Amino acid sequence: MSSNHDMPSLGVLKLQESRKNYHLSRYTPSEDVGFFVKHFWRVSWDLLDKEPFMQEVIPNPCVNLVIEQNKTGIFGPAKNKFSYLVEGKGQVFGVKFKPGGFYPFLKKAVSDLSNRPLDVKSVFNIDSQTFEKSILSHNNEHAMVEYVEKIIRAKLPEENKNVTFINEIIDYICENQEVTKVDQVCDYHHINKRKLQRIFQQYVGVSPKWVIKLYRLQNAAEMIDQNVTHNWLDLSINLGYYDQSHFIKDFKTITGKTPDEYAF
Repeated sequence: MSSNHDMPSLGVLKLQESRKNYHLSRYTPSEDVGFFVKHFWRVSWDLLDKEPFMQEVIPNPCVNLVIEQNKTGIFGPAKNKFSYLVEGKGQVFGVKFKPGGFYPFLKKAVSDLSNRPLDVKSVFNIDSQTFEKSILSHNNEHAMVEYVEKIIRAKLPEENKNVTFINEIIDYICENQEVTKVDQVCDYHHINKRKLQRIFQQYVGVSPKWVIKLYRLQNAAEMIDQNVTHNWLDLSINLGYYDQSHFIKDFKTITGKTPDEYAF
């Protein structure tokens, strides 16, 4: 179990600036749990003498188990940017499942989670109040992770080859920015397009086309955050867009801002 403090943004917009307002930690799961779980995360803050801060996160193709006072639940992949008002003093602990990694627990289409969060008791035999009391009553992050791993491990399903296959596809998309179409993914992995779409709908909850767009724009936001000068034409080309206007339109669709507005 390890913590990653020098971390990539993974969709957290303006992460370096955000660290002035709260503390974000991520922890690698144990090997058996890690087949299904990408990482554990915790956000804590104390802004009692400071102005509230709006944190924005680009959506991702992952299910999250979120433990927050009176708001605990299991949340499917979001389709839009998520905004959270950080104010007062508090903390949130979460489990980010790998893309497709929650389906073996759920045993029904993950796309069904898009409308409303799922009660944790329906999957893990622990009610939200007990979860919150056990996790949010102290600040020992390693103890939090161990406790949640124990809860997950008690319901750990058999490993599923489709989860491995989906994450191979996700890795391929992330590592190859020239991948801009689902057909390219299908050709490389020798899979029928309709079959791939069915697997993603069932296991991931969003389409492979959406995932391709998502990671390109997540990369774009991270590149903008890391650079002081910006050439939108060069950036759009590097991300595999045929023209700058298409990139700007997609970026605004996901973040709510044009690249110029986001950068400055």
